[in-house]
Amino acid sequence: MSPLRRETGRGWVRALLLLAITLAISVVHPLVLIGVPFVLMMLVTGLQRPAAFGLTLLVAVLVVASMDGTPFGYVERAWALLVGGGFTVLTLVRPAMRFIARALGAVAVAMAAAGALVVGQGRWVVLDWLMEDRMRQGVAAALDMLRQIRGGEGLPPSVVAAVQETVRLQATVFPAVLALASLSALGVAWWSYVRLTTGRDHGLRPLREFRFNDHLVWVFIGGLALTVLQWGGELARVGTNAVVFMGALYAVRGAAVVMFLSGGGLSALSYMLVAAGLVFMPPLVMAGALVIGLGDTWFDVRGRAAARAA
Repeated sequence: MSPLRRETGRGWVRALLLLAITLAISVVHPLVLIGVPFVLMMLVTGLQRPAAFGLTLLVAVLVVASMDGTPFGYVERAWALLVGGGFTVLTLVRPAMRFIARALGAVAVAMAAAGALVVGQGRWVVLDWLMEDRMRQGVAAALDMLRQIRGGEGLPPSVVAAVQETVRLQATVFPAVLALASLSALGVAWWSYVRLTTGRDHGLRPLREFRFNDHLVWVFIGGLALTVLQWGGELARVGTNAVVFMGALYAVRGAAVVMFLSGGGLSALSYMLVAAGLVFMPPLVMAGALVIGLGDTWFDVRGRAAARAA
């Protein structure tokens, strides 16, 4: 039996969901964000099988071929190398550490290194401009496609203005969005690595088990304080990015608590209601999940529920 078929499960569903998230929110090339960490891990420990060598070579070629020669292209590859290198080192040094802990550690180290390099050399303004320009190019392409679908008729000015304002807001929080996209990309790369090297489907744990270090709540609280107190434009921006990043993680943690309390899964009707809520009332649904996730930090809802069940 092929080693790739020894064990099956729902890990591929989790990897596919993380891939969709990466494609949806990544401000850099998703192939680079996933491919570079995958290639680094495979080069270190995963090239024993011919199939693994061939796939790694293919991914490496695709990553190199996607290079467009622009300054932004070098920036996104440098970031992917920082994240992928940090994750690979943590995997070698602390193989028993949970995936989310290694991924958060890799993103934190990469963010610190990139911040020191960019701010230390006075290039933050340049990076800001590159990010916003890339986002505006993507929006311009999307608007042009919509214009063609409408038979050449332009979109209402109010819609265009709203889209441009959204781009401006996204440019403000691009560090947080980049960090979140990097986490999801690492999840795809890690699942692919484990699946290819062991033939097993256990690279990603079920959502109901998702949790991270409780002390990270102080990152959220500190970011909230900086945002509210407005101690200078740059400090407020740091706080806003911390709130966006940790808020998203706590919302996912809240969803994990709900799934745990529901017995590990939701009914089809529940999924439909959640989907409808995300479409029509996303702030309310996200806020509810965020509150539940924050509450789990102090009350350990799942731990108490498991203790009562025992």
